[in-house]
Amino acid sequence: MADNDLGSLLGGLLGGDSGAGKLVGALIGALGSGGGESLDGLLHQLQEGGLGGKTGSWVGTGPNEPLTGPEVAQALPYQALEHVAGKAGVSPEEAADQLAAALPKTIDKLTPGGQVPEGSLEELIARQQQ
Repeated sequence: MADNDLGSLLGGLLGGDSGAGKLVGALIGALGSGGGESLDGLLHQLQEGGLGGKTGSWVGTGPNEPLTGPEVAQALPYQALEHVAGKAGVSPEEAADQLAAALPKTIDKLTPGGQVPEGSLEELIARQQQ
């Protein structure tokens, strides 16, 4: 799925926040071959980048731990952050800050039962919108 299509779907899931949806969609597109367009792939990348505790809070049913731009920048490959920044027309630092705000609520919305469901992101979003 193209970044823009996925971003639009994610924006709808986030209550019409198309900016956040497009950023996360661009990130998932940039990570592409590492995890396909799966939530597992995104979570794996973040966990490998040292954010395991935080991602666990977003998936779980308790409060979501906040995330900072520098944490995002450290957890992601720089090329992925540059891709997101290019799509958003902002600096990589600004993209990291925006992703820091978007990722916890996006992952929280995609995992309402406290577990990572199986399926493509498109399928997960469709299930949430029913």
